[in-house]
Amino acid sequence: MKNQRLFKYLNDRSCALLGLGVSNLPLAYKLCEYGVSVSVFDKKSLSELGKDARALSERGVRFYKANGDFSGIDADVIFRSPGIRPDKKGITAAVGRGSELTSEMELFLKLTPARTFAVTGSDGKTTTTTLTGKFLEADGKRVYVGGNIGAPLLCDMDEMKKEDCAVLELSSFQLMTVSDAPRYVAVTNVSENHLDWHTDMREYFAAKKNIVGERTERLVTNADCAVTLSFARECAVPETILFSTRKTADEVFALCQRCKTAITLRDGFITVTENGKTRQLLNTDSLRIPGAHNVENYMTAIGLTLGEVSNGVYDRVAREFLGVEHRLEFVRELGGVKYYNSSIDSSPARSSAALSAMSGKSLVVICGGYDKNLDYAPLAEAIYAHGGVKAVILTGQTGEKIYRAITERSENRPILVKKNDFTEAVLAAKDAAAAGDCVLLSPASASFDAFKNFVERGERFKNIVNEWSL
Repeated sequence: MKNQRLFKYLNDRSCALLGLGVSNLPLAYKLCEYGVSVSVFDKKSLSELGKDARALSERGVRFYKANGDFSGIDADVIFRSPGIRPDKKGITAAVGRGSELTSEMELFLKLTPARTFAVTGSDGKTTTTTLTGKFLEADGKRVYVGGNIGAPLLCDMDEMKKEDCAVLELSSFQLMTVSDAPRYVAVTNVSENHLDWHTDMREYFAAKKNIVGERTERLVTNADCAVTLSFARECAVPETILFSTRKTADEVFALCQRCKTAITLRDGFITVTENGKTRQLLNTDSLRIPGAHNVENYMTAIGLTLGEVSNGVYDRVAREFLGVEHRLEFVRELGGVKYYNSSIDSSPARSSAALSAMSGKSLVVICGGYDKNLDYAPLAEAIYAHGGVKAVILTGQTGEKIYRAITERSENRPILVKKNDFTEAVLAAKDAAAAGDCVLLSPASASFDAFKNFVERGERFKNIVNEWSL
């Protein structure tokens, strides 16, 4: 059966897909089912794109190797992959000629009948999105998880009903041009990130803030972050919920007049204060994933689902949830050394949070990867503040930048080892570790200098470690 909402919306208009990636590949097959005229513009050639591209070509899809500005686009509807900036010369020219610029996620938000719960932020998006979905599922709701994680949802839209829940992780790349905002939204925090793609921090902040729109009913955000606190103060939504691991409820309310509900820590419990009353929701001892940042992730997901699920759901999920793959993921213990994969740590802030979560442990840390033009001084500060980092193994494009940041100080400096090859870096970490230590892959950098994504990097790390024998 055809996806009636999408089919009717396109109304037999021609479509161009910019990039044949995770979001556009299933869409290409769906458009072929409709008999729509489809063209694909990708930096790779047809032969380089592989078997899916060849199969689509046999169905009549036209392929063009894109130049830097995507000139030559001629279609009624243009679907942009998230990693492609919307202001490329060829794209703006096509829009000027009357083409509609959208994306798989933008059109899903416009057309879906499901209730939408969305998460963005610099850190914690994946864990918070996953928790939100688990809370809703545990309460018996039918849940679809997608966006920046999971499967693209546009092609499955006709399965969804108005009582279903679509839980979405949204990146700044996806949010740049969103016009139909989700109903329930959360911003975990905002710190320096993606400056290799965004023109400056102002544009990055604006993209994050774009998750809030006219249709937004609830905004959940961080009272301990100046940027997200400004979002709460400036965005007029029916319901604003602020969370904090550092402040009392009264202090939170004093920060933002719009806020009527505060989620805070009190005597080891995550508590909710509203209408002058405070109630305990979750004992933090129930959490099976470590770190103050994960307490914040729970608070965010609780804020998104407050009143939508029964209170008992939170404790039940907390006692079962072991975390997201590639985030402080325990791999194995060998020779008295424990190995942890936190490949998802693609910024200094994420690695700093990982180090904080492993407070009190003797660490050998593997850092480095693709350069997003970030400042690594905060990572160096976190390494020194931890007090137990005995060695840092540096690799990738950012290895030298991290080395310079760490060597700004001379006292109590950890052992520093540089390795160009990732496998050699992991072997060097093994050599530097002794019984009782932990080896932590926490790159503080993206993966694109050597890997397709952070998942591939994390899998490589796990494969290397799991292949060892005493």
